[in-house]
Amino acid sequence: QVQLVESGGGLVQAGGSLRLSCAASGSIFSTYAMGWFRQAPGKDREFVGVISRRSGVTSYADSVKGRFTISRDNAKNTMYLQMNSLKPEDTAVYYCAAGFHSPTASNYNYWGQGTQVTVSS
Repeated sequence: QVQLVESGGGLVQAGGSLRLSCAASGSIFSTYAMGWFRQAPGKDREFVGVISRRSGVTSYADSVKGRFTISRDNAKNTMYLQMNSLKPEDTAVYYCAAGFHSPTASNYNYWGQGTQVTVSS
């Protein structure tokens, strides 16, 4: 059974940093690209970034480029999202997902339960 579990969310002041983790079960890391999405209240789920399954190639949304970094540790079946220079508009529930290397949510087969990130001004 594939399971994704996010952790590391919380409350941080604008300009601060957080690191999210996504622990995966099964053979997910050897099969899928891993992505991060976020959803703010009243808004659609938004692509944040993705990392390829083997080479570690990453892609990011323009809104987070230069501030967020995705990495993965295949030995630990864990993906990370390092978020720096956080802004109030980064406030959202953050989800990790496993699927095809894509900015489109429908291309991801498996999702975590989400972790709340709140950035205060």
